[in-house]
Amino acid sequence: MSLVAATGDIQLKSVLIATDFSEASEKALRHALAVARHYEAKFYLAHVVSSSSFTLVGPEAVAAATDAAYRDIRQLEEQLVQSGALAGLRHEIIVRQGKVWEELENVVSQKHIEMVVIGTHARRGFGKLLLGSVAEHIFRHSDCLVLTVGPGCLQDSPIDGSRAVRPFLFATDFSEPSLRALPYAISSANHFQTKLVLLNVLPSVPMPEAPNRPTAGDVMQARDQARRSSLQRLQQLTSQNPKLAAQPEFIVEFGSPSEQILQVADTLKVDVVILGLHRSRHIDTKSHMPWATAYEVVCGAGCAVLTVRD
Repeated sequence: MSLVAATGDIQLKSVLIATDFSEASEKALRHALAVARHYEAKFYLAHVVSSSSFTLVGPEAVAAATDAAYRDIRQLEEQLVQSGALAGLRHEIIVRQGKVWEELENVVSQKHIEMVVIGTHARRGFGKLLLGSVAEHIFRHSDCLVLTVGPGCLQDSPIDGSRAVRPFLFATDFSEPSLRALPYAISSANHFQTKLVLLNVLPSVPMPEAPNRPTAGDVMQARDQARRSSLQRLQQLTSQNPKLAAQPEFIVEFGSPSEQILQVADTLKVDVVILGLHRSRHIDTKSHMPWATAYEVVCGAGCAVLTVRD
């Protein structure tokens, strides 16, 4: 069910932060609190004790770890209360035991969670960036909105009122799943009174339809035509949807989608990248598009990334 009302405004009623008490989770926690406060949503603080981590040492170790987790999360709750971070917020703390993703999935379903916020470690392994197993499971399998907060993000959320909000970047390939994320991008930009930048990335060399080998002039002409066509489509998107509070910006680039999205996000110093994704049986395959692009963006972004499922 869409969280965007007929007026084009996001109606967000529940936000969950999945924490492992790490530094990455602490940064994500600040973002989750800011989102929940802005939308007056109920805030859920959840931790799952992984039973698989204690398989070899027996159930007593699992019980001890669960007790310790309750103490840690209660202590964190008390710190948030004393700091005023939870003032006026409806909230609930949750500790579960079992397989991390399965338990979190159950919580999302049972509590009707509409957004999950996760902190990512985004470390390198085998020459590639990796999110971390729990974050990756949530990113790939959660049906609700997912906001990933990586190590490159600022410590404080851009929407907590501490500074002016910078532009939001909506990257689209014009596919149906991608376009279903557009209302969320427009509503989010309007909520925080910031500019929305719409980006489309085209193949490096769009080849013209010609029987003979194209010349350099043919290639340039094809690129110019492709750019104009793409810009026109981007402009049409904003004219066919609820009005933006700030004048949008339209950008067309050529090359690798993930590289160009990350480069534009860095150049413009955006606060959020917004991507639309579809449910697919291939989501566990890193090479499958567009999940590969989204995965690379989430791992490499220096800002938060909001992924919207269809």
